[in-house]
Amino acid sequence: MIIFKTLRYKNFLSTGDSFTQIDLNKSTTTLIVGQNGAGKSTMLDALSFGLFGKAHRNINKNQMINSINGKACVVEVEFTALGSEYKVVRGIKPVKFEIYRDGTLINQDSHNKEYQKVLEQNILKLNHKSFHQIVVLGSSSFTPFMQLPAQHRRDVIEDLLDINVFSKMNSILKEKFSVIKEYVRANAAELDNVQYKINTQSKYVENLEKNQRDNRNEKLTEIAKLEEAINNVRLGMNGIDRSQLDELRSQHDAISDKLTEIKKFDHQFGVKQKELNKEIIFYENNTTCPTCDQGIDEGLKQTKTDAAAKKWDDLEEGRHQAAAKIEKLSQQLAEVADASVQLQDDIRDLDKKQVTIDGYQKQITSIHDYLARQESDTTDIESEKSTLMDLNEDRERLREQKSQLGEDVAYSTVITELLKDTGIKTKIIKQYLPVINNLTNKYLQVLDFFVSFHLDDTFKESIKSRHRDEFSYDSFSEGEKQRIDLALLFTWRQVAKMKNSVSTNLLILDETFDSSLDVEGVDNLTSILDTLGDDTNVFIISHKGELLDGKFEDKIEFVKSKNFSKVA
Repeated sequence: MIIFKTLRYKNFLSTGDSFTQIDLNKSTTTLIVGQNGAGKSTMLDALSFGLFGKAHRNINKNQMINSINGKACVVEVEFTALGSEYKVVRGIKPVKFEIYRDGTLINQDSHNKEYQKVLEQNILKLNHKSFHQIVVLGSSSFTPFMQLPAQHRRDVIEDLLDINVFSKMNSILKEKFSVIKEYVRANAAELDNVQYKINTQSKYVENLEKNQRDNRNEKLTEIAKLEEAINNVRLGMNGIDRSQLDELRSQHDAISDKLTEIKKFDHQFGVKQKELNKEIIFYENNTTCPTCDQGIDEGLKQTKTDAAAKKWDDLEEGRHQAAAKIEKLSQQLAEVADASVQLQDDIRDLDKKQVTIDGYQKQITSIHDYLARQESDTTDIESEKSTLMDLNEDRERLREQKSQLGEDVAYSTVITELLKDTGIKTKIIKQYLPVINNLTNKYLQVLDFFVSFHLDDTFKESIKSRHRDEFSYDSFSEGEKQRIDLALLFTWRQVAKMKNSVSTNLLILDETFDSSLDVEGVDNLTSILDTLGDDTNVFIISHKGELLDGKFEDKIEFVKSKNFSKVA
């Protein structure tokens, strides 16, 4: 329960630079009187401004400052709530808004709107509309419950039943739901992006592996061609023996030696033939020995000549044989030389082919080395596969996140349905509607207005007379309307006490006794006020004080002095 204790204000509307203080829990009933314009309703505007930052009446902030002083407008409200002492200080020129709990200023880091929410939602547990349905009944700019639109009626009753927490939860849930939907959209976009990357990366890895396979097959085909080329070269190398060249050289040397020896014999035979020719010519041309001057016998000459001729013939025969051998050996030597040249050509050709084979072998070895490196060095492909694996893990994470978000959406949808006006709140309201209708009809009877009043769960009224004629609120006179408004005011206060939600000690009736109530209605209202108990502090603002004097425990009179309102 909220116990309002003190209201202090200065430079507010018609009040001056000295604080006007009203003790709100001093007496159970207090009559506030004064001439028109003396500042009676200023108290109500100050209280409303102090708590909600707006006056009870339709007055803007600039008009709230005393026009003479023009600054230092301050309102202070002290009350007890939630087991703590609170003080709210609000000012204009300079602007001030402070909330103290047990003498300590509550953190002001948040914006003024958020700070006001702390006051209304966490401390007072009522807003400006609810305050004027439970605490105040006025004849100025106050809008009675029955003149509020359906949604505002709902707001008031939700505050009374302390179920506006569901509206707050619904509001929070809507924000959360909006965030979840944004997460769902972001998740879907990210999942699509990752899937696109996976498809691209998979194709890239597949192309890398295909290129590697194609390259390997190409290299193996190249090796096969080189090996075939080697085999083709080797086919032409069969039958060639390098040792034959040595044999031919040996044969060549042997034939050369024989040829030289025969030529030597032939030369010697020729030399001897020349000597024999000289000897024959000597015996044919000489009869006397030139050495001893003795005569040469004809017989001797013939013998010597015949002997020399025979030797010459023998040598000639030898030379013929030698010529034949020389010719044969020369031919053999030429054949061996030709064979050697041919063999050397074949060997050179063989060497060239071997060089070609060696070149092919080097290429094959190089290709094998390349393939071995390619098989062992799979860094690029493994790196890309690792990237693909990471992407797949990201996709699984996003899919799990998508599943979780789907569950969150499903849960939020169910909870949203429960928190809607047609959900839990309607069920709670339906439980209290019979109580509200019963209390309202009870207070209407006390006020001598015998009708059957009924609010349905859409907060539309149904009012029936004794003759069962059905009316609406607007069908009644102003006095009858005021009886309904009063009945609802006391109903709201009683429901608030039952719920202990926005129960408060303070009740202010602004010119209620001065308006459409007849004498009997005034007496009935006074009777109701007498039943409220000692924990209620009622303030009756009236400019007909002479008619109400003596009916209330205390009295405050406002007067105007030197254009400033003050308590007399």
